[in-house]
Amino acid sequence: MSLVHDRDGWVSGGWLADDGRPGGGPPGGSPDGAAAATELFRYVYLPREPVLESPRPYFHPVRTLGGDLVSLYRPHDHVWHKGIAWSLCNVGPENFWGGPTYTRDGGYRQLDNNGRMRHDAFTALEVRDHALHIGERLSWVTQQGTTLIAERRRIRVSVLPGEARGGLGGSSPRGEPSAWRLSFAAAMRNVSGHLIRIGSPTTEGRPNAGYSGLFWRGPRSFSGGTVLTPDGPGGDELMGWRGPWLGYTGRHDGHGRASTLVFCDRPVNFSAPSRWFVRTGMYACVCPAPFFSEEFGLEPGQTLELGYDVLIADGALDVAGCRELAGQAGAGAPR
Repeated sequence: MSLVHDRDGWVSGGWLADDGRPGGGPPGGSPDGAAAATELFRYVYLPREPVLESPRPYFHPVRTLGGDLVSLYRPHDHVWHKGIAWSLCNVGPENFWGGPTYTRDGGYRQLDNNGRMRHDAFTALEVRDHALHIGERLSWVTQQGTTLIAERRRIRVSVLPGEARGGLGGSSPRGEPSAWRLSFAAAMRNVSGHLIRIGSPTTEGRPNAGYSGLFWRGPRSFSGGTVLTPDGPGGDELMGWRGPWLGYTGRHDGHGRASTLVFCDRPVNFSAPSRWFVRTGMYACVCPAPFFSEEFGLEPGQTLELGYDVLIADGALDVAGCRELAGQAGAGAPR
């Protein structure tokens, strides 16, 4: 793994295949002949979007080891969607998701409640033991300037050992990596002095709208992709399904290759096994949703910890391939 820290407000992680071929793709490199690393992700910690979009750190672009883009930024239909981002929409009366807020009495309305997650400091920023480690402190600040939550965030990025994985285009020669892991953990402490009820549009009365959590928006070409669970493949009917992991496979415009993302809940999460917010027909998105249908009451001074793993693979994996990746994540998830 390699690390780049740009003082303009982002950090990126790269990977260079051992054979000198960037991301397993065609030969390439710098003018002096040195191979170039594939940028796997860019983590924007100083977002500059308008208040309406609830500025918060996000991962975009996100790419496979082979260099294929698997994230989307500011789509015109929901400009507050940002690649992969920790986004909570009903934090008491405040909105740390972006855009309008769904309320039981008024439906969706644009309110003066779009908060922001402010980067305060990095506590770790290094490559160690073949993995990239990011530690961060953030403050959740309302539109009116009140700090509600102090968050400690841990991010770990590593390339998974190569295995022969199931699925069309989803296998690689044994020993050659074909997937990498993004591990994300947030510890949120209530510093407001009062109870904060964290929910979703569903807890406010809108059916099957339990989004709130680690949210991924996929490329436009992933619309109509395949959702995979331990119970088998499916689509939009899996909205609200409960289980330990969920995969999504889609195809890319241009070359027609496929990529697969597998999102894994952690057994230590209070909501495990998670309910899932997932769409494929309207657009591609996945969110392990701990507040899907029930509010969580965060008491003053209480800390809520949640963690997830995202496995990003080249190729269209089948259920067996997704299960294998999820097993690797479970065996090596940082605590």
